Amino acid sequence: MRHSEILILIDADTRRRAAISHFLAGSGIHVEPFEDVGELTRHWPRDGVILAHDEGTTVSTLIDHMTEQANWLPLIAFAVEPGTNRVVQAVLNGAVDYLAWPFGEAEIRAALTVAEESRDALGSVRLREAMARSRIQRLTPREREVLVGVADGLSNRLIGERLAISPRTVEIHRANMLNKMGANHTSEAIRIAIEASLVG
Repeated sequence: MRHSEILILIDADTRRRAAISHFLAGSGIHVEPFEDVGELTRHWPRDGVILAHDEGTTVSTLIDHMTEQANWLPLIAFAVEPGTNRVVQAVLNGAVDYLAWPFGEAEIRAALTVAEESRDALGSVRLREAMARSRIQRLTPREREVLVGVADGLSNRLIGERLAISPRTVEIHRANMLNKMGANHTSEAIRIAIEASLVG
């Protein structure tokens, strides 16, 4: 069974969850229904495509979980008459497609094709970006400023001048920064900063 033939459905609405599972029965698309993100995270699948009803923080919670676990599955969001802002936010958060309910088998298949095509490229890019951001979030504001200075190619002395602190203090922040980011050397820290869009 291809990845895209396994559809992991998250929807708190029992009737809609049943309706989607029912109309896809016999289509060759295997549906695994879940009531909420919590239930899914307790039984995280090895592969498949997630189809999540976009309500509350469902999409962002899923993205956060996949980031923390370093296990990325393509995510398709859906809602009843979704507004443009909602669609844009879901895509910015990491959804590869967005559907309006009710939808048919043809729409699901088209979305699954998009998800399958984006699986490796988008998944690895998003995952690297999300993992880099989680590493950056471990830093104090001062350590982030030092990292920006390092990425700008400044010496400890020049970073110290920019931040009005001593070069020795910069050195301490720099060592702490590398340690918290899990970076073995400065160039790795710079790569992480670029992937996290902290620096351009």
